[in-house]
Amino acid sequence: MELITKYFPDLTPQQISRFAALYDLYAEWNARINVVSRKDFDQLYLRHVLHSLAIARVCRFESGARILDVGCGGGFPSVPLAILFPDAQFTAVDSIGKKIKVVEGVTRGAGIDNVRALNMRAEQLGERFDYVVSRAVTDMSTFVGWVWDKIERGRRGTLPAGILYLKGGDLTDELARTRLSWHEYAISDFFDEEFFETKKVVYAKK
Repeated sequence: MELITKYFPDLTPQQISRFAALYDLYAEWNARINVVSRKDFDQLYLRHVLHSLAIARVCRFESGARILDVGCGGGFPSVPLAILFPDAQFTAVDSIGKKIKVVEGVTRGAGIDNVRALNMRAEQLGERFDYVVSRAVTDMSTFVGWVWDKIERGRRGTLPAGILYLKGGDLTDELARTRLSWHEYAISDFFDEEFFETKKVVYAKK
């Protein structure tokens, strides 16, 4: 938890309580359904919670913003972002039903009421959103094909509507194949920990 308050010192007591609840809730659910690698579970706040919150360093979501998390796994990045932006609305989708059970269990346990978890593929959604977030679920060309038509032009945050994606390494060729204009933000510019040295948030405007 100290990691979270180090970089986000202005959290409300409710936000602190919800972030603090995540460790025990994920420990309980992970014992039943393995969504976080057991070898790095002790690094939950660094490798999963804080990593998710890097998106908030790039774009702050306004009240009423609609955010879609594609391939959410156990709820990253949507669950930490939902705690940070309680007035935004998050939809977390994953094609694997047991992962959605974890998201539902964790959000219910922590009292997070602005996350809707759906067991489906993003392509099946008939709605549109202001932002799409994700964490390294597939090649970027494939990902863009899944979600681009789900994004509604406009601005419900500090950046225009678009994709905010967590990924690491040299992305030059992969991003070029999408034929979109991308901005890369080094997470090491926001957070000091060595874990973030090669990690980025990449953003494309709709």
